Amino acid sequence: MSKRTVFFVSDGTGITAETFGNAILAQFEMKTRHVRLPFTDTIDKAHQAVRQINHTADTEGTKPIVFTTLVNMDVLKVLQEHCQGMLLDMFGTFVNPLENELGIKSHHRVGRFSDVSKSKEYHDRIEAINFSLAHDDGQSNRDLESADVILVGVSRSGKTPTSLYLAMQHGLKAANYPLIPEDFERRQLPPALVQHRKKIFGLSIQPDRLAEIRSERRPNSRYASLENCRMEVSEAEAMMRRSSIRWLSTTTKSIEEIATTILQEIRPERLIY
Repeated sequence: MSKRTVFFVSDGTGITAETFGNAILAQFEMKTRHVRLPFTDTIDKAHQAVRQINHTADTEGTKPIVFTTLVNMDVLKVLQEHCQGMLLDMFGTFVNPLENELGIKSHHRVGRFSDVSKSKEYHDRIEAINFSLAHDDGQSNRDLESADVILVGVSRSGKTPTSLYLAMQHGLKAANYPLIPEDFERRQLPPALVQHRKKIFGLSIQPDRLAEIRSERRPNSRYASLENCRMEVSEAEAMMRRSSIRWLSTTTKSIEEIATTILQEIRPERLIY
């Protein structure tokens, strides 16, 4: 299978170009080499990008694929006139038709993170990240009433990465709390969480997968043994059923899929995209 080089060119961080480009490329069975060219915000930098793209075309003998979200028309023109790659201008493809349909001009703003000092959404996102870090793994019970969601589950079931994804991508204050043997002995939720039951969402995982993950951290320990993992998962799922807590298995799901399911279930009023 031939390998194709893909460039992501942006006058900002390039996150939009790369996210959209990867979603498109996922539809094709092919190997790709990614080259990120963020902050291409001057004509000189555009010419530098063109030289790199054209050199790749000459060396590899195939056209590189170039996803771009360039807003500055002078910078974009350099690529349009001189680039030897297959240029996919995402803003031109979508923004221009929308301008025509809506009858208004877009802001032509560079990047989703411009003017961050003036953006309430950006500050809300940072606050949510700080909240999620402070409430990771049950470190703090303070201010749980401010949480948008509280994730519970056994250790290593995916609570921390999901919490941080919800905070970083959607600005949600996501706490997470581990279920431990003491909780199973009491057969009750941790006392600090009882009054916040409506905000709780559970994560589970298949015991054999959990044992693999834990063995990477603590090999040959009781913590990682399959027998112990089976017990903890069984007890955790039984507790969530008794408490009428919504939950899902993370075994075969990506963080994005887990987060999307949680958003559909809890339907928070405050969401950032």
